[in-house]
Amino acid sequence: MRRVTPCQAQRRNLWITSTSIARAGDDGAMSDHTAARPRPRAFWTDVRFLLGVALVVASVVGVWLVVSAARQTVPVFAAARTIVPGDAVGADDLRVVEVALGQIEDAYATPATLVPGAVATRTIRAGELVPQDAIGEAAGLRTTNVVVHSATVIPAAVAPGSTVEVWSAPQIERGTYDTPRILVSSATVVSVATDDSMMGSAGTAVEIVIERADVADTLAAIAGGANLSIVPTAGALP
Repeated sequence: MRRVTPCQAQRRNLWITSTSIARAGDDGAMSDHTAARPRPRAFWTDVRFLLGVALVVASVVGVWLVVSAARQTVPVFAAARTIVPGDAVGADDLRVVEVALGQIEDAYATPATLVPGAVATRTIRAGELVPQDAIGEAAGLRTTNVVVHSATVIPAAVAPGSTVEVWSAPQIERGTYDTPRILVSSATVVSVATDDSMMGSAGTAVEIVIERADVADTLAAIAGGANLSIVPTAGALP
């Protein structure tokens, strides 16, 4: 049996003590690390997650509101025929259509806003939605209708609702006329008809709507035997 000297025994005790201390330190460090690790937080408590959900919900609600508003229609009037200024506007001249107008629905005439005795204050094309300001009371009109006989051929495109000019060539003496000039710069055609009684030959009688301020000059030209011509305004044909 080998004898252990006191020096060797002391060294062995020191090595065992050091090893124990080292193991104890490692165990303590692992315990501290385990205790310091934070617990994972539930994802539904994350502010970013909640904000994302709120944005998705807001987008869905916004789209739904836009689609719902686009599907809402209201009954308004559309012209069943071309209506010229001064024409009486009644149920036979209009038809009710359902349209989506949104915030501008108050700008158009409806069955609830049409009053008896209303007249057109401007030309309303067939099929056009009727604006509120296109109809009014007869007392407020500043126009009147006259019939003129055109000395020239009227283009086939001129029809009720067309905007035309009236040109006049004053008569100097029988069969002699002065240079033509514009008599009425803007008139609206009501009707066009062939007139076989015009100076024994075929002519065209045109009923037009003109401003009251132009009536005196127009009647004077007719009475003075002037040659009158109906000229369509460029871009103003129906």
